[in-house]
Amino acid sequence: MSSPEAISPQAAPPSSRVLWAMLLCLLSAFALSQAFRTVTSIMADGLRNDFGLSSQSLGSFAGLFGLSFGVTQLLMGVGMDIYGLRRTVLTAFPMAIAGATLSALATSYPWLMLGQLLIGVGCSPAFLACTIFISRHFPLNRFAFMSGVGMGFGGLGLLFTGTPLAWLVQHQGWRFGFGVLAVLCALSWLLIFFRVHEPPLASDAQPKPGFVEALKGFGSLLLLPHTWGIVLIGMVGYASFLTVRGLWLSPMLMDRYQFSLVTTGNVALALSVISLFAPSAFGRLDPGPGLRRRRIIVFALSMAAIFVLMAFVHHPVVNVALIFAMGVFSGYSSLLYADVRSSYPRETTGRALSVYTMAMFLGAALMQWLSGVVAGMAERQGWEIYRLVMLMVTGMLVVGCLAYRWLPMSPLLRGTAGQCRK
Repeated sequence: MSSPEAISPQAAPPSSRVLWAMLLCLLSAFALSQAFRTVTSIMADGLRNDFGLSSQSLGSFAGLFGLSFGVTQLLMGVGMDIYGLRRTVLTAFPMAIAGATLSALATSYPWLMLGQLLIGVGCSPAFLACTIFISRHFPLNRFAFMSGVGMGFGGLGLLFTGTPLAWLVQHQGWRFGFGVLAVLCALSWLLIFFRVHEPPLASDAQPKPGFVEALKGFGSLLLLPHTWGIVLIGMVGYASFLTVRGLWLSPMLMDRYQFSLVTTGNVALALSVISLFAPSAFGRLDPGPGLRRRRIIVFALSMAAIFVLMAFVHHPVVNVALIFAMGVFSGYSSLLYADVRSSYPRETTGRALSVYTMAMFLGAALMQWLSGVVAGMAERQGWEIYRLVMLMVTGMLVVGCLAYRWLPMSPLLRGTAGQCRK
C-alpha cells in the first residue's frame, strides 16, 4: 500500500491555490496551538479560585506548555524528516485533543498539569510543519513574507483567547473553554487528514535517514558557533511577548486598574488583531540578509524599552497603549525566521527551523516559569508584582540581544554583511 503522504511522481505539480489550501489546513492546527499557549491569562482568575493557585503555580502551569512543546521539537523534526509533515502532525495532534479534554475534567492541579503537558506535546509539530512546508514549496525570496503571513494567521487563535474566551469563561466557566478547544482540535485534525497531501520533492527519491542518524544531524547544528547566537535570541524574543500576552496581561490589568475579565479580553482581542498583521508587515520590510540582523537587534531593544515603561508607568490608558506597541514590535519575529532560513544550507533548513522553534518554546517555558518565581517573591515581600516581572523580561531580552550581536554570524551571511558595510 502506498503512503498517504505521497502523491504520484507522474502527477502534475499542484497549483499555487492547492498549496495555499494545504498550508491553511496546517495553519489551523497552529492557530489552536496559539490559543492554548495564551489561555492562562484569561483563565487565571478561575484557576486561582478553583484550585487556590499562587502566582508561582500559575507561572509553572503556563510554562509547562512551552516546556513540553520545546522539548519535543527535535523529535518532531526527526519525524518530519523520516515520515513527512502530514503523518507527524496527524500522529501528535490527538494528544492535544486528549489534553484539552483532561483539562476540562481536571479535579486537581496535578491533573491540570498533565493536561497541559499533553497539549504541549500534541501541538509541538504545528508551526514547524507550516514553516517547513513554506520553505519547501514556496520561493526562497518570499520566505520572510510567507512565514509572516503564517504567523499572522496563527493569530486567529489569539483572537479566540481574547473577548470570545473571556465571555465564555465569565458565563460558562474555564472548563467549558477547554472543552470548546478540544472540539476545534478534532475538527482541525479531520481537515488535515482529508485535505493535506504534501507534493513530492526530488529529494524524496533518496533513502530516508534512520532515527539515530537524523537525531545526530540535529546535534551537528549545535556544534556550529553561529547557531548559539540564533538560539539565545530565539529563547527570549517570542518568549517576551508570550509571557505578557499568555500569562500576565489579564492579571495585571485586573489587579492594577480593576478591569473586568471581559474588558481585559477586549484588550487581548485588540492585541491579537495587531498580531495578525504585524509579522507579515515586518516580512514585507525585510531588508535582506545583509541588514536583517542589525534591524532585528534594533526591534528587540525597542521591545525591551516597552517592557521598562510597562514596569514603571501605571496609567491605564498608557499601559494599554504600551501593550499594543508590544504587539506591533513583536512582528519582527518573522525576520528571525528568515534569518534562520538564510543562515544554513537548504538541505539543513528543516533541522535548523526545528532547533530554532525548540529554542523559542524552551525559552518561553523558562521565562514564564521564572516570571512566576519572581512574582511569588514579590508577593512575599509585599512588592508590586508586575514591575519586577517586566524588569525580568527586559533583562533576559537584553542578554539575548547581546549574544546575537557578539557571537559569530553564519558564514553564509558574512559576504552580504560586508557588502552592506561598504
